Amino acid sequence: MTKLVPNPNESAWKENLKVSFPLDLSYIPIGLACGILLHVAGFNTFNTILVSLLVFSGGAQFLIASMLTINSPLLTIVLMLFFLELRYALLGSSLSKYLHGQNTLFTFFFACSLNDENYAVNYLKFSTDKKWTPKDALQVEHFTLFFWTISNLVGSLIGSALTIDLTVVHFALTALFLYMIVMQLKDLLKVFIAFLAAGLAIFFLVLTKSTLGLVAATLVASFVGFMLDKYFRSRRHKTHKKSIFLKTFKNPAGTPKE
Repeated sequence: MTKLVPNPNESAWKENLKVSFPLDLSYIPIGLACGILLHVAGFNTFNTILVSLLVFSGGAQFLIASMLTINSPLLTIVLMLFFLELRYALLGSSLSKYLHGQNTLFTFFFACSLNDENYAVNYLKFSTDKKWTPKDALQVEHFTLFFWTISNLVGSLIGSALTIDLTVVHFALTALFLYMIVMQLKDLLKVFIAFLAAGLAIFFLVLTKSTLGLVAATLVASFVGFMLDKYFRSRRHKTHKKSIFLKTFKNPAGTPKE
């Protein structure tokens, strides 16, 4: 990979745009699809822009579209989004050491425009470039937010001119979340928890007759996974023998080895 060498005669915002540009381009097809699906779920153009700016998460926005198309209660959607986006507490805390000295308003805007991809770019830059500043990082976040929002907007406008069968939407969203699961399958423990979560989801959906069953299944499966992971790691520490459940294997989705 070619390392970008800053040009002293070029504006800082242009250098930051170069850093974020590959990521910005990658948002266009996904953002278009997301905008189309949000339109199908009932979002008008204004609401699409609003949710793009306030949520700024492809996974969360696809989840919103999916749950609205099956008429899920608002409380269920909010709870599912809370657990889905809880990872940002960890991502943000790992960047906090680079933001010392910034005021509350700056930190607020930085947190609001953080997502998985620009986090990865900024963390790498902070770790390898001593000249990388919090203002540069915030600008990268805002570039990605701009491209994502515009892509969602165009997708919404395209969606208003198209007639899309909801069956296709359900299939696409199911395929998306299955892909997200496959990307996480690195060891037998995660495979077990994935099947456990699916079984619990069916059980709680039948029991509660509501999509709140999905929230209950998520909580129980996450807790079981946490306890088993803690147990196996503690056992490995004592016996110096790695459990077969934690042994990583080659991911069919191409996830790199840790």
